[in-house]
Parts: sequence; C-alpha cells; structure tokens
Amino acid sequence: MSTASLRLLILGAHPDDAEFHAGGLAAIYREAGHHVKMVSVTNGESGHFRISGKELANLRRIEARTAGKVIGATYDVWDNPDGRLLPTIEVRERIIREIRTYQPDLVLTHRLNDYHPDHRAVGQAVQDASYMVTVPPICPDVPALRSDPIVGYLPDLFTRPVPLRGDIVIDVGDRMETIVQMLAAHRSQFFEWLPYNERRPTEVPYSDDDKIVWLRRWYESKIAARAERYRTELVAQYGPERGQKIEFCEMYEISEYAAPLDAAARQRLFWFLP
Repeated sequence: MSTASLRLLILGAHPDDAEFHAGGLAAIYREAGHHVKMVSVTNGESGHFRISGKELANLRRIEARTAGKVIGATYDVWDNPDGRLLPTIEVRERIIREIRTYQPDLVLTHRLNDYHPDHRAVGQAVQDASYMVTVPPICPDVPALRSDPIVGYLPDLFTRPVPLRGDIVIDVGDRMETIVQMLAAHRSQFFEWLPYNERRPTEVPYSDDDKIVWLRRWYESKIAARAERYRTELVAQYGPERGQKIEFCEMYEISEYAAPLDAAARQRLFWFLP
C-alpha cells in the first residue's frame, strides 16, 4: 500500500481513450486514494455517423465526466477538433501547462506508431513537452518543474516499427467490471458509433442490462490478445502459477524521453505489484 499521495495524468486523444487503455490502473489508483485526471486532447466531434460538430462534442463531454465519476476521477475534454489534430506548438504548450499545473507523478499517453492520426499527434506532443516542462522561458506564465515526470505509453498491439515493450504489466482481471462501467458511460461510442464502424450495429442489445453484458464480451475480445503476447512478462511479474492464468492485462512502456523509472520510482508508482 502506498501512503504518499500520487497524481496520475492520462492524456488521450479522444473521450474514452484513457479508460479503454488504462482504466484498470486508473481504478487501482483511485481505490488507494490517489488522484487521477483523464484528459481528451480533442473534443470528439467526429466520432459518430448521425451527429457531429458541437452537438456531439457537448454529448461526449457529458459522457466523459460521467465515466470519470465511476471511479471519482477528473475528466477534461479540450476543444481541439477530432480527426484533425496536429502536434503543433499550441497543442504542445497546452500540454506543458497541463503537466506543470497538475504536477503528475506519472503521465500516460499514446505511442507514436498507431492507426489513428490523433493518437500519433498526442503522443508526439507529449514527447515534445516532456523535457520542455523544465525550461523556464517556455510558457513562462506557469512555473517550470524542477524535474520532468515519468511518462508511460498506453497499451497497444501494433508491431511496426517495433511492438510496445512491456516494462510494466498489470493484471486487471478483477477491475474489468469497473472498466466496463466507465466505457458504458460513453453510450454514443460503444453502443452506437463503434458497432456501426465495425459493421455490426444489429448485435447491440436493446436493454441496458444486456448492453453491459454485450460490452463486457466486446471489450474482452479486444484486449484478450494482450495477455498472450505479454505472457513472459506476466509470469516474471506474478510468478508461474498466477502469471499463466491471467486473462486480461494492461502493459506500459516507459518513455526514454522523460524521467527514468528506477527501482525506487517503480516501487512508489506501482506499489501494488508483487
């Protein structure tokens, strides 16, 4: 059990990215009384087939806040246009100010190799901001940090040019219900847009209870491959008996462009690991 208060900042590209990729770790942090802030760098205005623009952006902002309330986390949605994000100086400086103001111990974001251009743009902007948070003349309206935080990359299964390195692997099997509750708050996404985008809209049940069961199965199918790919790391972390049985996990690669994760920092940030 960690006794000092920690601050986790998750910088995703869209409302729902943070909890889809890191909902387990976010839940663990909040259960221990630590602070969690999830940020969507875009407004989510393009993630639907019937509505868009301001109407959808306003809806997704409400959904994000509802998702955050499931675990008692703060959830901010910025105004950058969904689907058109670039790692501009303006986006970088907004991230610099966010990191300086929130002063996180751990920042999580997307890797630079990803299918979605917004994901890649956020990852690039965070990488560009990681050192600059310590440079006083940059964004002088917010005091510079004396040291940059540790930055980790959110789970993904992409392989080119290189697969994500599992520096940290976490069994989230017992957090799946909480993760699904957070995802279910994004009704426009998981019960409407994504089924439509995957050409399977008729699979979504009618009743709310059945929707939750369906979403749990859908989410399990999306992340099940993580545990098999990172089985060696799970066994090394949890031992052969437990490690071989883990079905659902989150894995994080620590960025080399920010503070290093030494043994003391690892114990402090991931105190719950055996």
